[in-house]
Amino acid sequence: MKIKPLGERVLVEPLTEGEVKKGGIIIPDSAKEKPQEGKVIAVGTGKLDENGKKIPFNVKKGDIVLMPKYGGTEVKVDGKEYQIMREDDILAVIG
Repeated sequence: MKIKPLGERVLVEPLTEGEVKKGGIIIPDSAKEKPQEGKVIAVGTGKLDENGKKIPFNVKKGDIVLMPKYGGTEVKVDGKEYQIMREDDILAVIG
């Protein structure tokens, strides 16, 4: 991986829905909603409290998470799209 998040940031790969919906209708990319689920690819170095102690992450590499539709920063690496966001922006861990 060429991207290493810093601080309390997390790198998430959005999970895309299938191209074909029920009834065989193909949804074009322009009409699709942004995915709200993603897989954690990497976590940053961590957040520090006021005493300088590291606060452990609530998510780890490989977790499937629920993220806001519009949040984080979109980046593209080797043709794949990712989101970099603060751990606080992640809504929930799925499963």
